[in-house]
Parts: sequence; structure tokens; C-alpha cells
Amino acid sequence: MDLRHLRYFIAVAEEENIGRAAARLHISQPPLTRQIQQLEEELGVRLFNRTPKGMELTQAGELFLEEARNIRSVVEQATERTQRAGQGKLGRLDIAIFGSGILGIIPRLLLAFRTAYPEVKIVLHTMTKAEQIEALRQRRITLGFNRMLAPLPDLATELVATEPLLLAINESHPLAREESVSFPMLAEHPMVLFPTGARPNFIDKVMRLCEEAGFVPQVSQEVGDAVTGVALVAGGFGICLVPESVTALTLPGVVFRPLHDTPPNCRIDLSCLYRADDQSPILSEFLETVRAFRGARVAGHSPGIQTETAWDTGI
Repeated sequence: MDLRHLRYFIAVAEEENIGRAAARLHISQPPLTRQIQQLEEELGVRLFNRTPKGMELTQAGELFLEEARNIRSVVEQATERTQRAGQGKLGRLDIAIFGSGILGIIPRLLLAFRTAYPEVKIVLHTMTKAEQIEALRQRRITLGFNRMLAPLPDLATELVATEPLLLAINESHPLAREESVSFPMLAEHPMVLFPTGARPNFIDKVMRLCEEAGFVPQVSQEVGDAVTGVALVAGGFGICLVPESVTALTLPGVVFRPLHDTPPNCRIDLSCLYRADDQSPILSEFLETVRAFRGARVAGHSPGIQTETAWDTGI
């Protein structure tokens, strides 16, 4: 028995006539008659009573018609879901995230993708940069988000956004009275830096910017992530340079100020990384969403959701 037998049987049962069923199936009557006979022989039961008016289902035939329709429905659903999976519209996407990235841009990007592809299940994993690289190579995740990614032969990257750096300040700090802060003024105040861990990282970026501005920062604390850094600012431990997305944090006592007189490249990238040889349709569709999202930011708006902070200047 194959799917063709079921299709022929359903047509004859619904038309109740071999001639009409043959016309519907675009075949001649003799082959259709033989197919029905073969099906009855295989099942060992009579499915139709032949009458002068046509083909009448037996009790066994009525039961088999119900089952045949169920099988056809399952096959059609399986075919559609397989095609959707092949088009990147169905399946699972394991994504690694990190500290400050999840505060602003990444949730908007994930929302845009989920809106476009609601049948793709997104599973998030919190990982450091080193953990993301290892998980990609072990195929435990499909892609990760991070900053300052060094080139690797087996991994590829796609830029998501480039964010300006802002200054997180305690509201009682003298710099909080300024509408914007000159970068060289940071030399006069203790700074909280993040994240500790594998280098190079955002700390190296801040140290290099300070060096280009002609000073060595007064480091009060080095902490593991942006949330802890901003919390220490709220506690009066110092000031802190942060990516724009960190302004989504609304800790009491903390204000954010833009910078002027900045060194070159006083911005930070956010990118996603993935296996260079990954041909997954879902990954391909996600990368297209990333490119559309990046283009929308360049144009001055984020797809699917309004900008969340007053500092959002795009790329």
C-alpha cells in the first residue's frame, strides 16, 4: 500500500463512481479499477459494493475512509512543516546572549524575528564570549551575540549595531549638572570598569580611549558586568562608561550623559557570530532579519518597536 492507493480510494469513495473518480484523478478507468482491487486484496476485505448506480462503501470501507483521510491530513501537515523548515520558517534557534547586550538592542531584534517567524522556537543561553565560541564549535548553539569579536577562521560575524558610549553618573556627582561631558574631564574622577574576564574586552576599549585622550583612568573597581557597574555608580563608587543600550537600566540615583571632545572610535560594536559553514535556513533568515534591523536603525527607527531611549542616534 502507498499514498497513491489512499488517494485513489478517497476519490472513489467521495465520488461514489469509478468514472467520475477517474476524471477527477486525470487517469483512465481500468487502471483505477485495478488499483482499488489491489487495495482490497492487500487489506483482505471488500471496501466497496458494486451497484448499478456506482460504488457504495461497505462498513469496512467507511472505517477505512476515515483512517485514510487522517493519514492524508498527517502527510499534508508533515509536508507543509518540512517545507516551512526548509524555508527557515519553522524549527529551533539556540542563541547565546551576554550582559549589557540584552538590555536594549537584542530584545528588539529578537522581537522583530519572532514576529516574522512565530513558529521558530527561540531558546536563549547566557554565555561569556569564550563560552559562546566553544558552544558554536560544539554545535550547542546556532549563534551568539557579543562585542569586540576577533576574526576566527571557522566563525563568521554580522554587525548588528554600533553604539555610542555614554557616561553613567551618580545624580549627586558634579558632572551630573552638565548636559554633556568632555571626555578629558573623566581623568579627574574614579571610574568603574567592566567586564572582568577574558581579554580583549570592553575594559581594553575604555583604557585605549583614555590613552588616546591623554590620560590613564583612575580605576576604583573592575566588575563582572554592566548591571554591577551601574549599581556601583548608584552607590557612589565612581563614574562608568557604558554602551548606549545600558541606558535601559533605570537604577535610582543614576543619570546618563553624552560625551563630547571624544577620541576617535568612541563607539562600541554589537555583532552576532555563527559557524561559517552553517547552511541552516533558519540561520539564513535570522541574518536577513539582522540586516533589515541594522538598516532600519540607520534610517532612524527600529522595526516592530519604537526606540526606547532618548540617546538612540542609530549607527
